[in-house]
Amino acid sequence: MHVVLRVARSLLETRDQRTNWAFGIWATGVLALLVAMAPGAAYALPSFARQTGQQCAECHTEFPELTPFGRHFKLTGYTEGGGTSTLPHIAMMMQPSFTHTQKGEPGTPHFGQNNNLAVDQTSLFYGGAIDSALGIGAFAQFTYDGIERRLSWDELDVRWAHSTTTGNGDDLIYGITINNDPTMSDVWNTTPAWRYPYAQSGFAAGPDASTLIEGGLSQMVLGIGAYTYWNDLVYAEIDGYRTLSTRTLTTLGVDSTGRNSIDAVAPYWRFAIEPSWGSNTWEFGTFGMSAAEYPSLITTAGTDRLTDLGIDTEYQYNGEVNEFAFEGSYIHEWQDRSASKALGMSTNANDYLNSLNLKGSYFYDHTYGFNLAYFQTDGSSDSGLYDFSATSSPNSAGYVAELDYIPFSHGGPAFWPWLNVRFALQYIAYSKFDGGDRNYDGQGTNASDNNTLWLSAWLAF
Repeated sequence: MHVVLRVARSLLETRDQRTNWAFGIWATGVLALLVAMAPGAAYALPSFARQTGQQCAECHTEFPELTPFGRHFKLTGYTEGGGTSTLPHIAMMMQPSFTHTQKGEPGTPHFGQNNNLAVDQTSLFYGGAIDSALGIGAFAQFTYDGIERRLSWDELDVRWAHSTTTGNGDDLIYGITINNDPTMSDVWNTTPAWRYPYAQSGFAAGPDASTLIEGGLSQMVLGIGAYTYWNDLVYAEIDGYRTLSTRTLTTLGVDSTGRNSIDAVAPYWRFAIEPSWGSNTWEFGTFGMSAAEYPSLITTAGTDRLTDLGIDTEYQYNGEVNEFAFEGSYIHEWQDRSASKALGMSTNANDYLNSLNLKGSYFYDHTYGFNLAYFQTDGSSDSGLYDFSATSSPNSAGYVAELDYIPFSHGGPAFWPWLNVRFALQYIAYSKFDGGDRNYDGQGTNASDNNTLWLSAWLAF
């Protein structure tokens, strides 16, 4: 396995910006062959499918979007069995892609300004039970970013869970989670860590403004929390997060430059209700967090206070052949920028930010499908906070359309039945970007210049 990883890294690091698509496919094929043939190759199988003995379609409508079975598997600590394999719960993922933007982006080191081919990421992860008898399991991922050429820890969720039946005959699941990204622990695809788009180009520019809970603390923190799920209907969770030290983050491969740090502990909460009937489920709930932060790690001016409150809903129809889904979320953020204003980083002492995300999808036989989405961010103008915008505004909006083909949802090829792959053709169109539709940066750049066509293959071994 160590030989495979060294070969993978060598392949990724020796490519230059003129690498063609044929080489990307060739490298993917060679890597897959190495994984299949190398000593200890059994370590590189999709661990969840191996552990449960289930097809990918049992847990996912379109991976990584979860079905009721998939949500139950996660809530019970990744410990449910059923499979006959005794191999360790190790898996590998990689994502070769092609990116075209309407107008070339500033050059990324080792790549051109447009029409870039890359292996966006290569991940090694542990996924599954650690001790089924004790109810302990984990999802732990390390990722090599093929664009930034950096290795770092990615998502982490370690759980202890127990399920029982109450004296009234109700089912009850309760547990503890340790994770590194607020909403990582969630089981619906409406909260930021698992919200659509599930993957997108690492080359294309995205809007600069977002709420704290939308990735502002990802991989920067470590949190612990408790959750409960009653009678397959009511879910509640509360966590607390602290920022990791700069030294720890550097060791884990995370660049904390310009990031903020939490003072003390930031609470996160989640409450949801999910009635179900027949092949239908409908979740609606709320989530949020509040954090006192030192802007840019500066502790001399006190703290800012950011409070996010979100509402969300998810409807799924999981038929034998047809699958429909709709997800929506809205987040309002109250911003007390007292420290930032004192440091000259913000013009206003108080700001606000709103985020709206809507997505609908249809899949046939878990194999052929499409996603359509709308996103919008708006908030108060602040020339100090949003100096990237000619109008000092955080407002952005746009649409995402995606065609998908997932050929192995019901089982991989005979020689490797756990193989899965998702082919996607995605287009993102912006109607507004960083405060405007035209010349939003004062340098003649229009929102539509960031429109992005992305072709990708998401392979899991």
